[in-house]
Amino acid sequence: MEYRKFGDTYLVRIDLDEEIMQSLKVLCGQENIRLAHVEAIGAAKHAVIGVYDLKEQAYHQKELNGFMEITGLSGNVTRKDGEVYLHLHGTMADQNHVLHGGHIIELKVGATCEMFVTVLQGEVNRTRNEELGINLISF
Repeated sequence: MEYRKFGDTYLVRIDLDEEIMQSLKVLCGQENIRLAHVEAIGAAKHAVIGVYDLKEQAYHQKELNGFMEITGLSGNVTRKDGEVYLHLHGTMADQNHVLHGGHIIELKVGATCEMFVTVLQGEVNRTRNEELGINLISF
């Protein structure tokens, strides 16, 4: 991963075989990013995506392998219990132009990933909502 800061935004290049979630956590740690908006495109070769089941309070996961275009990746950086908390959703197009999307659990780069991380002033934390079974933004 390499990056450069322009104003309040980091332009990040994540390279072949790097895991996007791990790379983004490293960036947030190195640059002390506590609150940000994330947008990206690129290519992936492995993904684990999920769709949340409110009744079961668990993600139904799907593993995808093979070269895919990351047609859109967006989300945010917040904090939970003092640690970086990432919440990203994405869509990937496979070789047959079939789209797969959902909550990003794992995403490994297949060529490159071009990401913009726009830092916001302040910090927002997350708190566990037991009724929903998810970590909600807490103001």
